[in-house]
Amino acid sequence: MKYLWSPWRMTYIEKHKDVQGCAFCRAMEQPDDPDNLIIFRGQRAFVILNRYPYTSGHLMVVPYVHRSSLEMLEGDIRGEVMELAALGITVLRQVYNPQGFNIGINIGEAAGAGITEHVHLHVVPRWAGDTSFMSSLGQTRVLPESLEDSYRRIREEWSKKDKEYVERET
Repeated sequence: MKYLWSPWRMTYIEKHKDVQGCAFCRAMEQPDDPDNLIIFRGQRAFVILNRYPYTSGHLMVVPYVHRSSLEMLEGDIRGEVMELAALGITVLRQVYNPQGFNIGINIGEAAGAGITEHVHLHVVPRWAGDTSFMSSLGQTRVLPESLEDSYRRIREEWSKKDKEYVERET
């Protein structure tokens, strides 16, 4: 068996191992910075980088209201979640030039939801061949940049699109 060492992960594990409650609700209470990973805050939902991304640029759109399933959200909240997902696709196209996207919501543990108590939508940029032998056989993901670099690049591009989005919403 081969090992891929990532000692920087221990800092995160030690920092978060005793944290209780909803990760998204905690994130909403923190300032926007590379530690928090919130890219944008809308009126009813926010956009955050996934701390355990499938690929670089893996975003999540999260409603502010704490509900476990999509049908429990008001229509205007669901609408904003979709609008932010669409804007996320636009931003990720500019930053990463992906060849495709996976967009999805996992509702419940059986469906693969890692955070079951707070519904959220994933926006995952994809490239041909991005599932290599490392992820297929080694059960290890290799990402070409740090979360901090992803945060900086996406937030910078998002700020360019932010004004257009706010003007559309008002």
